[in-house]
Amino acid sequence: MIKTANRLNQVEEYYFSTKLREVRQLQSEGKPIINMGVGSPDLAPHPFVISAIQASVLEENAHQYQSYQGLPELRKGFANFYAKHFGVSLDFNSEMLPLMGSKEGIMHISMAFLNEGDQVLIPNPGYPTYSSVTKLVGAEPVFYELKEATDWEPDFEALERLDLSKVKLMWVSYPHMPTGASGSLALFKKLVDFARKHQILLVNDNPYSFVLNEHPISILQIDGAKDVALELNSLSKKYNLAGWRIGWVSGKSEFIDAILKVKSNMDSGMFYGIQKGAIAALQLDNSWFADLNKVYASRRALIFDLASLLQCTFDKDSVGLFVWAKLPDGVESSEQFIDEILYNKHIFITPGTIFGSQGEGYIRFSLCVAAEKIKEAIARFQPTTDNKQL
Repeated sequence: MIKTANRLNQVEEYYFSTKLREVRQLQSEGKPIINMGVGSPDLAPHPFVISAIQASVLEENAHQYQSYQGLPELRKGFANFYAKHFGVSLDFNSEMLPLMGSKEGIMHISMAFLNEGDQVLIPNPGYPTYSSVTKLVGAEPVFYELKEATDWEPDFEALERLDLSKVKLMWVSYPHMPTGASGSLALFKKLVDFARKHQILLVNDNPYSFVLNEHPISILQIDGAKDVALELNSLSKKYNLAGWRIGWVSGKSEFIDAILKVKSNMDSGMFYGIQKGAIAALQLDNSWFADLNKVYASRRALIFDLASLLQCTFDKDSVGLFVWAKLPDGVESSEQFIDEILYNKHIFITPGTIFGSQGEGYIRFSLCVAAEKIKEAIARFQPTTDNKQL
């Protein structure tokens, strides 16, 4: 009998991979499922971006292997983005690396810096991939709790009480997923100081900074951050390019070179046309974000109405692509709560527990749902004759 690698004993299949199979099964049975679980933008990219990728496929060498480091124009686009929006100066030749989505970067960074037995500080609640990748490379997750009472920011006194001697890397994500906490430059300063003190590589995962957020920030704005910090970014949420798989990592050249050693052994470069589309997206002005956020703001207002119908509470000042809602007092299980809604009302909402134990008692709504669908979901909870069959 051929056995799988021991590392697979440490991880489970990604929650959405398994749960969405169940959702698709219900749909195949004719159930009118409204999916509010996944943050996959449903809106189209800008026509300028579509035109760019369409034109690119006819260019010479468009279908050959591409550079592991991406086109120089793409890296310049990333550098200009950071200069324009964050006032951060980066060398496009040495301080950034295109990725096939920032999720790929989580694996590449972990493989580049972690040895078996190293420890990794991971937010709870937080993106589940931080933990699963840590386990896959043989390192050990050390979870640090985030709480609503402290705006979902780390407790630095609690962190200092930990034995940090084996900690090599720390994941943070502001704006925070799943809670929508915005973070601040003051928080980033504390994080950079903490990382420098303990010689920890700090990685800020920053894909949501332009969604319903009037003050986008980067951890690289902090003086000296490059000495200890990397930042992941992505075009998925900003430009409705999730399926294109375009992200990048920024930081000092020594860190980027280490990540490139891993990446160059795992793929053969990003498709030329996708790079050209990304270059076009990065040239869009701020009116793109303003128009996109008008749509998300109207959807969020409707999600607030739906959450209120469910007697949940939420922070109206949160940012990003989701609404993080606290369940009513007396509800013991977020997974049971969302399953009852899925089976009885045919609406899929994400339980907070998939993001860690601190997510118990919360649920997460995605804004990647058309307003008409959100209104339909609201109607399913209103006691009318038309809805009795639901």
